[in-house]
Amino acid sequence: MKDTFMGYLRPDGRVGSRNYVAVIPSVVCANEVVEPICDQVMNCRPLLHHQGCCQLPPDLDRVTDTLISLACHPNAGAVLVVSLGCEGTDVDRLLEAVARTGKPYDVVRIQEIGGMAKAIADGITKAQKLSMAISGAQRQPFDLSHFTLGIKCGGSDATSGLASNCAIGYVADKIVDQGGSVMFGEVTEFIGAEHILARRGRTPEVGQKILDLVAKMEARAESMGCDMRKGQPTPGNIKGGLSTIEEKSLGAIMKSGSRTIEGVLEYPEICRGKGLWVKDTPGREIEILTGMAAGGAQVITFSTGRGAPQGFPILPVIKICGNPNTYEHMQGDMDINAGRIILGQKSIQEVGEEVYAKLLRTLSGEQCKGETIHYSKSMDIYCMGPVI
Repeated sequence: MKDTFMGYLRPDGRVGSRNYVAVIPSVVCANEVVEPICDQVMNCRPLLHHQGCCQLPPDLDRVTDTLISLACHPNAGAVLVVSLGCEGTDVDRLLEAVARTGKPYDVVRIQEIGGMAKAIADGITKAQKLSMAISGAQRQPFDLSHFTLGIKCGGSDATSGLASNCAIGYVADKIVDQGGSVMFGEVTEFIGAEHILARRGRTPEVGQKILDLVAKMEARAESMGCDMRKGQPTPGNIKGGLSTIEEKSLGAIMKSGSRTIEGVLEYPEICRGKGLWVKDTPGREIEILTGMAAGGAQVITFSTGRGAPQGFPILPVIKICGNPNTYEHMQGDMDINAGRIILGQKSIQEVGEEVYAKLLRTLSGEQCKGETIHYSKSMDIYCMGPVI
């Protein structure tokens, strides 16, 4: 018998764990209009970022594609796009994509309406209408074939690869076995362990793509005249007992579990297939959380040892802490104490089952700690080229 959760059915058939109005700036210049709209109107979430202008065409396409994936996210019951009017992103393509989902949407155009004050007033009126339009949505039961899990680790220490990542890996296997989808990324934290992941590819071609991701990431660092290992492990990782990127990577890949890897997703790409997938992302929190959200994850499980507290605007981020001392010190931010594995009080399976149970409850509406304290504005879009 398959496990179920209570979610919101969208017109395009996708299922959300939350029911927000996503307020999306098409360019960094619109952020300061978006924020007061969301401050004023209940149930609105700002998707602030620092991109969308003075970038090379491939990055402008990448930003547009990422904003489209975020706007189409099933946790967004409605969408309000805030456009400056002279941005490099393709606002028309963004609006056309939202229209195809069948969900309510609208747009505010700052230059066209006459500046910031008028745009905020217009946005508040439109956001209020959108919020009211989705306020009557009711949760329904769905099995986990309608669920996509995003996985992240950050603020890692020596306990991460021994406890919290292992518990998440247990959950990842369970979601795949239930017919769901799982995404993991952080290509910088494959280095030294990429051959292990490549062996798990569904085909030799999938394995080669994983190896190519790592080669491309290392080449980017080398193009700046330095080695990747000058930035990884981070100073916090080293203080936490991780001595090399290889050691960090061997622990980091534990969170992917043990199932076959079906393929590699580009950064803005929505995960449409079932099973376990690699997503091309960096390791830094704000960009990878955005990439997982763009992929369609309705919830992210986040492993940490030193205590990384940030969440994401439109989806819950469940914090699983591998270090028992950190958990005790940051109980207001950490959801699950996986440090009991380190202390010998619980097995990986026992903590994994706790994470799984929390995940199902969160999908059905229970808040994680980050949501309760509104630690949820961390996001940005991973771009490849220079600002010009």
